[in-house]
Amino acid sequence: QVQLMESGGGSVQAGGSLRLSCVPSGDMYRASCMGWFRQAPGKEREGVALIFTRNINTYYADSVKGRFTISQDNAKNAAYLQMNSLKPEDTATYYCAAETSRTCYWIFQRGFRPEDMDYWGKGTLVTVSS
Repeated sequence: QVQLMESGGGSVQAGGSLRLSCVPSGDMYRASCMGWFRQAPGKEREGVALIFTRNINTYYADSVKGRFTISQDNAKNAAYLQMNSLKPEDTATYYCAAETSRTCYWIFQRGFRPEDMDYWGKGTLVTVSS
């Protein structure tokens, strides 16, 4: 079974930066949309950023716009999330996700619903201290 593998999480002080990486562990049909979601303790999983692999259009949650940047490497089916100016409220487990048929625009318009993504990683923890 295909899984996505995240790396790059860790602990950082407010204002710092981290870069998360996501690569598939097995053969995966080329993803149409790749994205990052996060889940803080006691809260629901929420969308952070999406990238449409065919034209590199990107979509962001308002809470991270201007601070986070999603990018991709199509040759590796990989996705990255550069997180700058981190805040304590960014503390969460970050999950990589991929969708093989639906577009990012459709997923974004539906409100970043986790159930719209086909493949998931196990998550990587990001802790931001004040």
